[in-house]
Amino acid sequence: MKTFASALKLIVCLAAVAAAAAIGGYATSLGLDEWYRALAKPAWNPPDWLFGPVWTLLYILMALAAWLVWMRGWKAAKYALTLFVVQLILNAAWSWLFFGWRQPGWAFVELVILLAAIIATAVAFARVKPTAAWLLAPYLAWVAFAGLLNFTIWRLNG
Repeated sequence: MKTFASALKLIVCLAAVAAAAAIGGYATSLGLDEWYRALAKPAWNPPDWLFGPVWTLLYILMALAAWLVWMRGWKAAKYALTLFVVQLILNAAWSWLFFGWRQPGWAFVELVILLAAIIATAVAFARVKPTAAWLLAPYLAWVAFAGLLNFTIWRLNG
């Protein structure tokens, strides 16, 4: 029974992350047309093909981190997992602001809030299961990089 509960928790974590990815991915698809291609971007902008594999890996790490925290018990994990859900919502919202609604300035503001939410989540995860916090480190680094990229694109096109 314990193995079934563990597997079910992992499936829920993967499904939650996949839902955020799908919502954000749909918004991204709305803006990956002539609008995004026409934007001025810095020379250090990664190639478009890189974003999919990077985000896939990051989403898997995020789901594993949440699962490790949840495995410590609901009482210990409740606050940390609430923060996790908040940052997932913010993650998906960024794609809507930047790509869906084509508002890079507002997307940058939201991304700063997302970074704070990721840090808060990592701190809360560290209190429950330190390994889980470390699994969020690549996500935090990538979102910080994305913030710099978002800011630069906003300024170049503003």
